[in-house]
Amino acid sequence: MPWTQTLRPSRRSLLTGAAGVAGGALLAGCSDGSGSSDADTGVPLERRMREAAVRDSERLLERYDATAAAHPDLAARLAPLRGAVAEHTGALAVAGPVKTGPSASPSASGSRSGASASPSASPSASAPAGAAAAPSAAAVPAKPAEALTALADAERSLAEARTVALAGAPGELARLLASVAACGAVHAYLLTSTPGAAS
Repeated sequence: MPWTQTLRPSRRSLLTGAAGVAGGALLAGCSDGSGSSDADTGVPLERRMREAAVRDSERLLERYDATAAAHPDLAARLAPLRGAVAEHTGALAVAGPVKTGPSASPSASGSRSGASASPSASPSASAPAGAAAAPSAAAVPAKPAEALTALADAERSLAEARTVALAGAPGELARLLASVAACGAVHAYLLTSTPGAAS
């Protein structure tokens, strides 16, 4: 039986070629896209990441406020955790406005001064933030244990999102996001654990 070579390429050679083309496109996309995206938007990557992190923390603060309002018995338990989230908001906001201009610096230091300054800054900053507080209040579960679980899920989700964001964050911001994400994971644990129970 004579051996004849087929004219079509093997699957292995097609896959190898496709992987090479995809790798080349990926490398070309990474080198061309990194500088042009900042130039197109005019906003540095670190500032955009900080602003997004601050918005996420403000939404989490709204959830804490809504949960405490719906379940006043939980307010004392939630107060230290909410205070830590407010401090995270201040820490994430400090470096962004200070680098870009002196006019934003007083508001950043004002939000850092205490936990009570941050919630008053959130609703007055824009109408949509106040509008978002109403739906989150309605979304608080009726049972306190379920409300704590929902709040823990929000903390856990935000901690996971911040952990993912570490890959693209500049050095100092990456360290800050890592610390805030770790704190969020601890908050999730504390929200679902029984207070005063021995481990």
